[in-house]
Amino acid sequence: MTIDEGYIKYVSHWTPGPATHVQAARELDTWRKPLIEAGLIGQYEDLGIGYGNISVRRGSRDLFLISGTQTGHLRATDERHYSLVTDCDIRNGIVRCSGPVQASSEAMTHAAIYALGDAIGAVVHVHSEELWQRNLGKLPTTDPEIAYGTPGMARELDRLYRLAGFREAGVAVLAGHDEGLISFGTTLEQAATRVLSIGP
Repeated sequence: MTIDEGYIKYVSHWTPGPATHVQAARELDTWRKPLIEAGLIGQYEDLGIGYGNISVRRGSRDLFLISGTQTGHLRATDERHYSLVTDCDIRNGIVRCSGPVQASSEAMTHAAIYALGDAIGAVVHVHSEELWQRNLGKLPTTDPEIAYGTPGMARELDRLYRLAGFREAGVAVLAGHDEGLISFGTTLEQAATRVLSIGP
């Protein structure tokens, strides 16, 4: 298995600042907990690298609150552990965010899913070797040549949504991102439940 989780593959313009959207951060933590307990968000202990992230749309189409980079090891989070993505230029690989921490390395992938439709209100990205292997090619699956966190992944998710059942399933397997799966929903509950429901 090749681990490239946690490495930001876009240009990040982070404006450090105070925590915002406190209530939304609490809701994110509420739905993050069962994902932690299921081992779908966490940390590779031998590598010290966190994996998995969660986000929720805030107001306009372009704004969303996402877990900060390298927060996977935390058992509990609060508003200090989330970043507000204020703009995402997918074509040029640029993400602008603000808050106490820099946005997750998966921020561009989350932005690409929010761009698929205004009804999408939350996105969850998890890791599970078992779920990944079991659902590869069965659930909507990205091209294995496409790396996560890149403009290419944004285009690939758009293809899956339009042509390969991602819109209906709400969950996709990231073939080029070992162990990675991603889900969306109109609410955090739906996004988290969709990926938890395919669990062992």
